[in-house]
Amino acid sequence: MEATNKHNWRTKLHEIIYEADTPSGKLFDVFLLILIILSIILVMLESVNSIDEKYHNTLYIGEWIITILFSIEYILRLISVKKPLRYVFSFFGIIDFLSTIPMYLAFFFAGGAQALITLRALRLLRVFRILKLARYLGASNQLKDSIIASRIKILVFLFAVMVSSVVFGTIMYLVEGEANGFTNIPKSVYWCIVTLTTVGFGDIAPQTPLGQFITTIIMVLGYGIIAVPTGIVSAEYAKASNKTHNKSKEVTDKDNPELKIVPLNTQSCSSCLAEKHIDGAEFCYKCGEVLHHE
Repeated sequence: MEATNKHNWRTKLHEIIYEADTPSGKLFDVFLLILIILSIILVMLESVNSIDEKYHNTLYIGEWIITILFSIEYILRLISVKKPLRYVFSFFGIIDFLSTIPMYLAFFFAGGAQALITLRALRLLRVFRILKLARYLGASNQLKDSIIASRIKILVFLFAVMVSSVVFGTIMYLVEGEANGFTNIPKSVYWCIVTLTTVGFGDIAPQTPLGQFITTIIMVLGYGIIAVPTGIVSAEYAKASNKTHNKSKEVTDKDNPELKIVPLNTQSCSSCLAEKHIDGAEFCYKCGEVLHHE
């Protein structure tokens, strides 16, 4: 009976901490996100000297309160899983540890480790679970694949841009000279890149008619240069979209419309911490552990 109660207690704790389908799980994750945001705000305010001088003790105490709460959360996460080391060495496990330990390091060693607390911003990625934004991850992966597929074309294009910058920068150095701010070729190349990307800081400007004419050509080229990488990636993205659409037509079974459905539950395996289970699944797809349902 005692073992059963312990099992139920750990199961309930696991559902609250690792999942967001239940009201208590959503409440826990929302509270956690609020703490993360507050912690980041405190660190940012502490970096402002005028605010830190006036409210240093308040900020320090507030950060310690949040750190202690995160320490308790970290321990509870270890307790609620069957294999704690899987959590310890997981992505969020490492982030949770690195975002909690700096305050203790700063206390004992009086270093600047406290600034690492801003790593807690990475924990905001959990908002994907809470708001069930998993359906949009497929589109982001498709965009990532398109960029990777375009990498050779983009690298060749960037190489051409760098060569053009060196050529035009050298020409401007010869045309304008040191008297007009183009004191050396590297500085002239810097000016060319700034102009070509349409940033235009204005710290160096051509003074001669010929230099201004060349600058006009560089500016016009800049608009075309900005559009080229976008066009390359867009073409790859359209190609990938067509492949995905055709593949989904081949794979999808008319008698099994559920194949089209993206699983939106946040159920996590208490043994291996695997997520993205099919809605209504009874067992973990990775280790076979029984999944607990409300």
